[in-house]
Amino acid sequence: MEFLSKNVEETIALGKKIGSMVRAGDIICIDGELGSGKTHLTKGLAIGLDINEYITSPTFTIVNEYEGRLKLYHFDVYRVNDPDEIENIGFDEYIFGEGVSIIEWAKLIEELIPAERIQINIYKTLGKEENYRKINIEYFGERYQYLKEIKQ
Repeated sequence: MEFLSKNVEETIALGKKIGSMVRAGDIICIDGELGSGKTHLTKGLAIGLDINEYITSPTFTIVNEYEGRLKLYHFDVYRVNDPDEIENIGFDEYIFGEGVSIIEWAKLIEELIPAERIQINIYKTLGKEENYRKINIEYFGERYQYLKEIKQ
C-alpha cells in the first residue's frame, strides 16, 4: 500500500489509524532517512494505542516502553553498532511478548527481525511543499491481513 502525506499531521493521522487496529504481538519496522517522519508516524501509532505520554525517539536508550490499550515497545536502533547489543537487552522478549513493537531503522538489524512483520518505508518526495512523504506499507505474514483495510 502506498500513502502520500502532505504534512506532519497527515503522517500522525496515518499512524493513528494503524495504531487503532494493531494487535498484541505485532511487529512494525519503520525505515527512512533522517528526518523522514519515522518518529511522527510512531507518535500517531501511540495515539491509536491510547497512549497519553509524550513519545520521543529512544536514540540513546534503544527502547522506550509505554502503557496504553496494549504495551508499546519503541526501538530506535540507529546507534546500534552490533546486533549482539540489541540481543543483550532482551530484544526477543520484547518482540515476542504481548505488546506492539515498533522498530525504527529496522534494516540495521535485519537479521534479528522476524519474517512476519509490517514493513513501513518513508521517503521524502519533491512536491509543492517540503514536507511531502511517500509512505509504503508491506505486510509479511498472514497475521497482518486485517491491516490491509487501512485507507488514507
